[in-house]
Amino acid sequence: MLRQLGVFYGFSFVAGGILGFVPGVTEHEMFLGIFMVNPLHSALHVASGAIFLVASMAGAWAARLWFQIFGVAYGALAATGFWVGDGMICGLITNNSSDSLGHAGLALSMLLIGFMTANSRKTRGSLTPTT
Repeated sequence: MLRQLGVFYGFSFVAGGILGFVPGVTEHEMFLGIFMVNPLHSALHVASGAIFLVASMAGAWAARLWFQIFGVAYGALAATGFWVGDGMICGLITNNSSDSLGHAGLALSMLLIGFMTANSRKTRGSLTPTT
């Protein structure tokens, strides 16, 4: 299940990142008229999705670790975005309140997936490897 979630997140990030470059989907640096994006922002989504896919193919342990790492990173990105408001994060990627809320939601979901699945194995007391 963890690997399948990683593949879902991976394809979603790659697709969203690619769509960020498509005229009509992104106009005047607004993705779907909601999220503020620029080429680097979209490229980061593609790269993140690719890492999700690689981690998921490597196994459940790698997928879980990437959910944890990426959840923490997205939490920091969301906090920075809320602090910056409408503008640039680190002078590199565009941000608005919808981006910050989206990043916070993604961080929460990834942290829950990454840490709850790790805890569920401990509570079962299973000595068999997880797939």
